[in-house]
Amino acid sequence: MAAREDGVTARSNVFSVEGRVAIVTGAGSGINFSFAALLLAKGCSVVIADLALRPEARKLLEQYSGTGTGTGTPRAVFVETDVREWTQLERMFEVAEREFGGVDVVCPGAGIYDPYWTNFWHPPGSAQSKDAPTANHYATLDINITHPIRTTQLAISRFLAAGVSPTNPKRVLIISSIAGQVANLNTPLYVAAKHAMNGFIRSLGALDARLGIRVNGVAPGIIKTPLWTEHPEKLVFLDDAQDAWASPEEVAEAMVRCLEEGGLGGGTVLEVGAGQTRRVEQFNDPGPRGRGHTASNLGSSYEEVFEWLGAEGWGAERAKS
Repeated sequence: MAAREDGVTARSNVFSVEGRVAIVTGAGSGINFSFAALLLAKGCSVVIADLALRPEARKLLEQYSGTGTGTGTPRAVFVETDVREWTQLERMFEVAEREFGGVDVVCPGAGIYDPYWTNFWHPPGSAQSKDAPTANHYATLDINITHPIRTTQLAISRFLAAGVSPTNPKRVLIISSIAGQVANLNTPLYVAAKHAMNGFIRSLGALDARLGIRVNGVAPGIIKTPLWTEHPEKLVFLDDAQDAWASPEEVAEAMVRCLEEGGLGGGTVLEVGAGQTRRVEQFNDPGPRGRGHTASNLGSSYEEVFEWLGAEGWGAERAKS
């Protein structure tokens, strides 16, 4: 087992990512890739857990492979991970312990945006769905709800075993969304998942002051990542003349703020748009607005949902023998 640096375990409650170790799921692309890249640039080693790596992630892994670098230089390691499999989630922590001696930051960031293959409007057993009618679960909820909850359980267990305290703090960072504050007929499972994540984050807020385990989250708006750009069925929600993209780098900066800033304590949800960031209040929040938060064609795209519902036998498909 690799030795931990003394400065990490003896660190005060003023938290810096430098010299720390993070696990980031979904870091093969998008927001989580940008977050992993920023952590590494700031001196934090990263376990990248994903099904596969896009070219930019492979390049990042090579850059921080540890070959030819000195002691104390951050490293990145890749663990092929299907976040729906709990044993594979446990393996991420085992790799972090073997490679780095433990973990300080855990971000279960992997997520999907209601693809047709696991979607409320394409029920299990229908032609486009890969959710089996006999499976008793939806893959989209396994990824967007169960995976971050189970990963957080595993993280807290490791943190407690490592002697976490307000003077030796640890961090869990959840990816929520502006979808956790709004409604969208097109993607009800995604919206339900992000509402769930907001409640989960806030419910664990009290761990920070008592145990030094800060669980908080970011709520990105319309971010230019493959989650949008490689899904033409989602791009129709946007009007290029009216709607603006925020960048994954903006979200990554906000994510590091959630880890390091003393004023963003446990239970905080930090919303990120195009050139704007704000704290989401638990009660009487005005909701997302402005650049990077609008999808002007959302209402008109509801017609496709009603067309699906008008098809004969919607939702009545049965498992094939």
